[in-house]
Amino acid sequence: MTTPVRVLIVDDSPTMRGLISSILLKDKEIEVVGEAGDPYEAREAIKALSPDVVTLDVEMPRMSGLDFLDRIMRLRPTPVIMVSSLTHRGADESIRALEAGAVDCVAKPVPGRAGGLDQLPAKVKAAARAKLWRHQSPVPQAPAAMPSTYQPGRRLVMIGSSTGGVEALSAVLGGLPANCPPVVVAQHMPESFLSNLAQRLDNRFAPKIAIATHGAPLVPGHVYLAPGGNQHLEVSDTRPWTCVVREGAPVNGYCPSVERLFRSGVTAEPKRIVAVMLTGMGRDGADAMLALRQAGATTFGQDEATSLIYGMPKAAFEAGAVERQLPLGRMAAAILETTNQENSGKN
Repeated sequence: MTTPVRVLIVDDSPTMRGLISSILLKDKEIEVVGEAGDPYEAREAIKALSPDVVTLDVEMPRMSGLDFLDRIMRLRPTPVIMVSSLTHRGADESIRALEAGAVDCVAKPVPGRAGGLDQLPAKVKAAARAKLWRHQSPVPQAPAAMPSTYQPGRRLVMIGSSTGGVEALSAVLGGLPANCPPVVVAQHMPESFLSNLAQRLDNRFAPKIAIATHGAPLVPGHVYLAPGGNQHLEVSDTRPWTCVVREGAPVNGYCPSVERLFRSGVTAEPKRIVAVMLTGMGRDGADAMLALRQAGATTFGQDEATSLIYGMPKAAFEAGAVERQLPLGRMAAAILETTNQENSGKN
């Protein structure tokens, strides 16, 4: 970046504001231009300072973080990163904030758990480049009725996503029918947030969506999200496919890692796999996606125009891993066209 990213920190705790500020100021490409203790102070600070990015506490006095986020998005659209506790309420409201237009979220540290503030500088710089119009686009809902000829056959869909993944996953999974092929997902997100995400997606869309468990069979009509924490999701290399949940260190800085998920597909009958790279920063999964394509898998990448952050899809595309780039609104249809037993000729 040619000039520092200007950040406003909004949190009712002076201690937390100081901690966030100290972490951000370690990065020379970031400038903390102000702090606010509640949304009313923040409103005036945004008017006076015009920050590039706002970090916003989910639970705030006088006005909830969600309500204030809604006002920001309507009146003065600015990239917002939510800073949340690891409680069930904090996680649920963080997912709701991402659906409402926040760019990303991080977890506050608590005794015995580091949280995600170490990732905040990178997220702030990515947020400064984010496309804010995206949340205004309607998310496709599951088709009311799929053609009677659609049969998923013996196919498997793998999806990797990161920043912007809540919207992207909603768009893709919302376009799949109840008899879709089994889908496995590695979404970069704190462990406690992932369970809330799975529940919210399951309540909204036709497939059954849940956190993956070790040994669970991969069956049509089900979507399995990597559990996160210190656990990666892979698939078994023998049929019938099952979920393989393994403990491990972060890969490319992430757990769950798209690289680990996609790499497992290389030995799991790759010609029957459709791999999809959605929005996100960094290049997690690009190398494994290339290996999948070289082994015969079908590979799709989200295009730049519809990606909140064109990092992971770009890295995969530039590596030669992406067979077709598609806008987000076309991704579900492309998956169905590819996996339709009648069209593919595979069973």
